[in-house]
Amino acid sequence: MPRFSFRALVLGLTLSLGACAGGPPPEIATPAPELSDTFFYQPDRTTRAALNILLPTDDIAFLELTGGALADAPSLAEALARVDAARANARRSGAERLPNITADGSATGTRINPNQFGDGAAQGGFINTEQIAYGANLVASWDADLFGRLRAQERAAIARIDAANASASAVRNAMLAEIAGSVVDWRVLEARASAIESDVSAASQLAQLASAREEAGIAPGFDRVRAQAAASASQSRLAALESERVRIVGRLVTLTGQSGAFVFAALDQGGPALRPRTPPASLPSQLLANRADVVAAASQLAASDADLAAAARARFPRLTLSAVLGILAFNPGDLLDEDSIVGTLTAGIAGPLLDFGRLEAEIDGAAANKRIAFQVYRGAVFQALGDAEAAYGLIAASDNEATLAILERDQLQRAASLANDRYRAGLASFLEVLEARRAADASGERAAAAIGRSERARILLWQALGGEPIEENAGEPIEENAGEPTESGD
Repeated sequence: MPRFSFRALVLGLTLSLGACAGGPPPEIATPAPELSDTFFYQPDRTTRAALNILLPTDDIAFLELTGGALADAPSLAEALARVDAARANARRSGAERLPNITADGSATGTRINPNQFGDGAAQGGFINTEQIAYGANLVASWDADLFGRLRAQERAAIARIDAANASASAVRNAMLAEIAGSVVDWRVLEARASAIESDVSAASQLAQLASAREEAGIAPGFDRVRAQAAASASQSRLAALESERVRIVGRLVTLTGQSGAFVFAALDQGGPALRPRTPPASLPSQLLANRADVVAAASQLAASDADLAAAARARFPRLTLSAVLGILAFNPGDLLDEDSIVGTLTAGIAGPLLDFGRLEAEIDGAAANKRIAFQVYRGAVFQALGDAEAAYGLIAASDNEATLAILERDQLQRAASLANDRYRAGLASFLEVLEARRAADASGERAAAAIGRSERARILLWQALGGEPIEENAGEPIEENAGEPTESGD
């Protein structure tokens, strides 16, 4: 058989076997989960508003703490560094598709034993036993990527940039939500402290009245003792709030990466009084598709799909082109001579013949990873849906609780005031006054805590719907029932 025909046969056999091994990757259906247009628990009103209205953007402490956190928070800096790492990996994957060019230079000294060429070689003098070779090479190689393996790897790396960006946004939103919740908790503590101080003041006045009546001989000393005990109970509740303040400051130091002095100074500026708010405007469920964890899961799914394609295309032959252009001389003065120029041009093709299932196992593993990524994506979508439904439901429940708690507070305070007036007029016993005062105690504290829970529920809804950037003018009040839809509400 002629030499040319034999080489053509070997080449054809290689290509045919590679083509037989290089079937398409397995098909894995990944349909996007369907979302209803509205949420089950959301209010009936159809007015849309900005998501920022769900945050305490009218509180200067929140704005200062978020500004510090966005600049120095360790968790956010870590997430952004992961984005940079993903970008570097994508640049590397893109560079793999381009030629690789290297250059080198060398000077090599060699000494040989002439006797290896025969006993008379050394005596003949025609062999130089010592020589120095000077060389320089320019080497270029390129994988032609005929079947798209490198392109698939680059797509996977680019998708992971999107995933890293989305993960950084998720970290940012979680951090902002935690800061907002901590600021709300601090304002709740202030409102609770104010309510307890009112209870202490009322109990102290009652104790002074009982003491005056005791000195006048018209009431037993037991009434004074009971009134003083009620005042002491309120004072102990007031002292217990300090430990909660310490925990809030510590949590904000961790979140923001700022000092305790900075955090306390921001919180100590005072903020708007807690008050019940109208229910939040209804927002479309399509916002969930832009939620950071959903976007990250979708990007990871795209990356796993590209990984599967790259694994499947590894079964096809690879065409590699390489070239070497160099200079080789045994005398420095000969480096520029034409005879010193050497070169090589190579075209090589290689493909799998018998790998005993290695590539098939890699493809099966990549397919399993894609199925995992799809289920993670579905889980993220339904997690987002569940979070939003729960947040809307919590808002409705906590708003109702806050309304009833405020009504209870007002009624009990009114009853305590009437009982005190009747006691002063001699129409009621001290026991009736004490019971009314005991019932009214902590009613203001409970109302403040209920309002705080309704504020917390709104922060949960902000985070569940994906959040949005905190803009520079976020501290300005926003109309809760704005008629025009904003960009984030579309």
